[in-house]
Amino acid sequence: MLKKTIIPIFFLLLTTTLATAQLKVARIFGDHMVLQREKPVQVWGWADKGDKVELTFNQQKATAKADANGKWMAELPAMPAGGPYELVVKTRKDEVKLTDILVGEVWLLSGQSNMEWRVKNSDSAKVEIARANYPNIRHFEVAHELAFTPEKDLNSGDWKIASPATVGDFSAVGYFFARDLVQQLGVPVGLVHSSWGGSQIEGWISEKAMRESDVLNYYPETMARSWDDDAKKQEKKLITQAYGSADFDPQSVDESKYLSPDYDFNQWKIQVNPQGQWVWQGIGGYRGTAFIERTVEIPAEMANTETTLHFGRNTGDLIFYINGKKVFEGSTQDAIALKLPAGTWRSGKNALLVKLGPMREPAYFGMGFMGSPADFSVKGAGQSLPLVDERWKMVPSLKSPRTYDHFMNNVGTTIYNAMIAPLIPYTIAGALWYQGETNAGRAYQYRKSFPLLIESWRKDWGYDFPFLFVQLATYGPFQNSNEGSDWAELREAQTMTLSLPKTGMAVTTDIGNPDNIHPTNKQDVGHRLALAAMKIAYGKDDIVFSGPTLKEVQFSGQKAIISFDHVGGGLMVKEKYGYLKGFEIAGRDHTFYYAPARIEGDKVVVSHPDVPEPVAVRYGWANSPIDNNLFNAEGLPAVPFRTDDWKGKTEGGKFQ
Repeated sequence: MLKKTIIPIFFLLLTTTLATAQLKVARIFGDHMVLQREKPVQVWGWADKGDKVELTFNQQKATAKADANGKWMAELPAMPAGGPYELVVKTRKDEVKLTDILVGEVWLLSGQSNMEWRVKNSDSAKVEIARANYPNIRHFEVAHELAFTPEKDLNSGDWKIASPATVGDFSAVGYFFARDLVQQLGVPVGLVHSSWGGSQIEGWISEKAMRESDVLNYYPETMARSWDDDAKKQEKKLITQAYGSADFDPQSVDESKYLSPDYDFNQWKIQVNPQGQWVWQGIGGYRGTAFIERTVEIPAEMANTETTLHFGRNTGDLIFYINGKKVFEGSTQDAIALKLPAGTWRSGKNALLVKLGPMREPAYFGMGFMGSPADFSVKGAGQSLPLVDERWKMVPSLKSPRTYDHFMNNVGTTIYNAMIAPLIPYTIAGALWYQGETNAGRAYQYRKSFPLLIESWRKDWGYDFPFLFVQLATYGPFQNSNEGSDWAELREAQTMTLSLPKTGMAVTTDIGNPDNIHPTNKQDVGHRLALAAMKIAYGKDDIVFSGPTLKEVQFSGQKAIISFDHVGGGLMVKEKYGYLKGFEIAGRDHTFYYAPARIEGDKVVVSHPDVPEPVAVRYGWANSPIDNNLFNAEGLPAVPFRTDDWKGKTEGGKFQ
């Protein structure tokens, strides 16, 4: 009898405990947070089904009731800037108290690495960190997470107060933007920072928005629904890349033939640069064994002496072969520097083959080799031959064990689900966006995918908040319009997005770095975004917030006469000798010429003797438009543009 009595009672106690939910507020609500001023503020969390939840904040009270899933949501009335305050949330048996809460302006920060870029990595970092005594600036960073369905809450994250001890890890663009706002508005500023370096825009768009769009509605029909599904898709893609068909059987490959002197490596279809993470070179999340090969031309004097093969750093399993002969096998924590005796190389062409596994330390690196281009070379006889001056052939070893990393760009919507959905509907003043580098190859599609993101986020939040973004900076080659530029086309897509209401753009072509995709001058980026905010979000009509933008072009004889909006105090040239640069002109043959240009009042006149009947003008049409030097008197650069609609490099590119 006793035994029969104890078991039901224990079971009852256990099930009662499991069914009891502790009162909880969503992770975004915490000590030191900033709540949006002058707008109703949504606060939510979880409790027992049916529980009444009471909130007290700044002498304001609100109530809510937990629904069938335990979720509750309450609304605090609009309040002016102020604080610090306490937020007390109660049920009949639990209480949560949050302290040091300010009311001010809240901005959502998102995008890729240039938004994620830290204050500590920016210009004058030591000085900026030392003077960062801004307790009214608060920063919440959302951790990198992925999910196949929208998450209810964040797994981690805390609000940080701006100080010399904390600000080094803040988003630099966000911090410098907030600093301007605090100084101009005199109210607290909260930054909700949710960005991910290298991310594509499609990862930040919800599946619902995709399905309802005319640009990405096809994608949800074929997207992976689990990481196992994603791994299968990645493997099929890799097999297709390597062998030309997804149906090819990689088990039929005889890898021993790679060591044969007559083996033709030209049949390998994938090309990589050994230096850097291969995940950014179209290989996806593959983590396994791979072979890379290239021909190395060795002069006779180097073949007859001892040489050193330098090959960056990889802490995984490695084998190096020269002309089919193994010269190294093992692993090392050090930079690779293989001493090779005279006669290892032969005079003329040599096959350098490397078999490698994924990096062990740091494991996140995956496939590839760490180091700068100078770390890859053959040295000897007083000479140094570079080894990453051209692409290498690559083939995966699909007979070996392998995994596929959960790469954030493999499956669309997965970043949105984990890093945006849990923030909705935290009341914000607006959003800052710095992204596009990873989408440059699909710039034409970005004309629609970028507005889709903006409009869908506004729909999620339930109101049309201001959305300010950064146009791509200068990076990469200096092409002309006859060669074309995907980055120029992406900038054009960004400019076209200004047709949406309450949008603004910071132009950064003058403060980029052709050799660094992460320009370190984030102060001016934040300042230019703040100028746009003062005009668009805060209605300061007397502010010049943009550089000159194309208004219209008129063709008269051999001349193109260009008018601009946002001329401010007038057009000006930033150049020692006053020469206006960056303009190209073309006739009906679509051939462009760099053209002399001059400012005439609030217009620019462009012409070229080889274009007697011009029909098109372009300005700054290159990845790195380093010649651009048209500004307004307020020092803001002109927006790159073209007056034609001729077919570009990226038409037809689609997210898959």
